[in-house]
Amino acid sequence: MKEIQAREDIQLLIDAFYAKVKQDDLLAPLFSHVDWPYHLPVIYNFWSSVLLGDQSYKSNPFEKHRDLLLSTKHFDRWLLHFEHTVDENFAGEKAEEAKQRANSIAGIFQHKLGLLE
Repeated sequence: MKEIQAREDIQLLIDAFYAKVKQDDLLAPLFSHVDWPYHLPVIYNFWSSVLLGDQSYKSNPFEKHRDLLLSTKHFDRWLLHFEHTVDENFAGEKAEEAKQRANSIAGIFQHKLGLLE
């Protein structure tokens, strides 16, 4: 398995992850309105900024999710797919960091949405 080292690795991760999300009965409806050609590069920028430090992401990710009707089940499933996708494609320090960051982001979002006590 290879390490996450470049934007191309981020793109592979995100494309594989959202391929799963789009097939998931719980998550797919949340993404039915998404303009994928626009949205995917934004997500590449987000994860490239988080994992590679390239500063390409310039927005607030929580704002994009604030008005969605989300539950802890959505976050649990999102994390399951994300972690499995990382593990299927990558190994090493950045792969572990990606999973840790995803868990942290999910926790922060759930807290801000009032889903966690």
